[in-house]
Amino acid sequence: MKSLWIFAGVCLLPLARAADEGRSADRPHLDGTYQIVSGERDGKPEPKDRLQGRVVVIKGNRITGTDREKKEFFDCTFKVDTSKKPWAVTMTSAAPKKGEIARGVIAQDGNRVTICYGLPGTQPPTTFSTTKNQNCFVLQKTNKSSGGAR
Repeated sequence: MKSLWIFAGVCLLPLARAADEGRSADRPHLDGTYQIVSGERDGKPEPKDRLQGRVVVIKGNRITGTDREKKEFFDCTFKVDTSKKPWAVTMTSAAPKKGEIARGVIAQDGNRVTICYGLPGTQPPTTFSTTKNQNCFVLQKTNKSSGGAR
C-alpha cells in the first residue's frame, strides 16, 4: 500500500490541450511519460535513490508507475478540479489496493508537475508541502513522452 501512495507522484498535469482532442479548457492534459525528480513524505525529503528509475505514465484519466525493473507498483484513475486554487486532485486506486481514494493538490509549470496528497482516510494537503500521512512529488516530463491523447 505504501508504494501505491508513495508513487502517486504521479497524477500530474499539464494544462488542457486543443479542442480538436475533445478537451475543454478546464480539463488538464497530462498525457506523457515522467520521471520522479524529488519527493517528500511526512514532512521529510524522500531519498534520491528511492526515486531513481521510477517512471510515471499518464494517459487519459489513468496513471501508472513502474520501478527501475519496469515492475508496475501503482495504477489509478484520477480527476482534477481546476475550479479550485490550487487545483484539487482525486485518485482512485486500481492497484495495488483497488478502490482506495487519495485526495490532494496538483500544479503544472511547463513540463513539470507537482502533486501532494494524503494517504487514504487521512486529511489531504492544501499546499505543496507535507505533514504526517502525506506525500508530495515533483515529476518531469521526459523526451519519451508522446504528448498526444490516446
